[in-house]
Amino acid sequence: MCGRAEPPSVRDMDTTNDTLPARTAVVTGASRGLGRALAAWLTGAGYALVIDARDPAALTAARVTLQASGPGAPIVAVPGDITDPAHRHALVRAAGTLGGADLLVNNAGTLGVSPRPAIADYPLAGLRDAFEVNVVAPVALTQALLPALRRRGGAVLNITSDAATAAYAGWGGYGAVKAALEQASNVLAAEENTIRVWWVDPGDLRTKLHADAFPGEDISDRPRPEDVIPGFGALISGRLPSGRYRAADLIPAAPLPPPVPSR
Repeated sequence: MCGRAEPPSVRDMDTTNDTLPARTAVVTGASRGLGRALAAWLTGAGYALVIDARDPAALTAARVTLQASGPGAPIVAVPGDITDPAHRHALVRAAGTLGGADLLVNNAGTLGVSPRPAIADYPLAGLRDAFEVNVVAPVALTQALLPALRRRGGAVLNITSDAATAAYAGWGGYGAVKAALEQASNVLAAEENTIRVWWVDPGDLRTKLHADAFPGEDISDRPRPEDVIPGFGALISGRLPSGRYRAADLIPAAPLPPPVPSR
């Protein structure tokens, strides 16, 4: 955990803008994989970003790359553990320096105990940890950012999995936590009428999580995270209704035009 270090203020960021950005996104787990790919699309669309990950060096490297490739909107990197209340508070403060969050992407997560045990043998301490990371932490961060999201007519994007709806042997722990996240998202969508709430299954991707799920196996046949980003882009830019989506189903038949950095 990263302690209580203050996030950078607007004046400390790599930006020449004298005004607050039009839109701000908070993206958790943004140092690699799907989170980093989503952050890249968002910065290309003109969003200012608040990004987090547990590894400070990896997060800094991601921020530098995103800043170099983006149009110049601020990017604030706040390293830490999403289960730490002090870290979540730092993310909220960082978004506040940018005017408040318009989009929260709850991407950070854990596979849980690996190799994947059967439910009959699942260590309960590991299951509790998986619920803390994959359910409690995103719900807590959503609660903390809801005032700004409501005020700005924003959206919450939760990353889920087909393991939440299908019975795969060995995936009971991960499936249980993703099912809980889906139901929390479903209820939040019913309760909140000023924001969008999306829970999206990205499909099997070539990520560290999937590599950990299949130790020693070749997963190079899986799509890259970047391959499904057009689907996420269509969801976010089209501001589709709240609900559950599969990223592959959202990919447009024709390429999307470049994202327009407007509100």
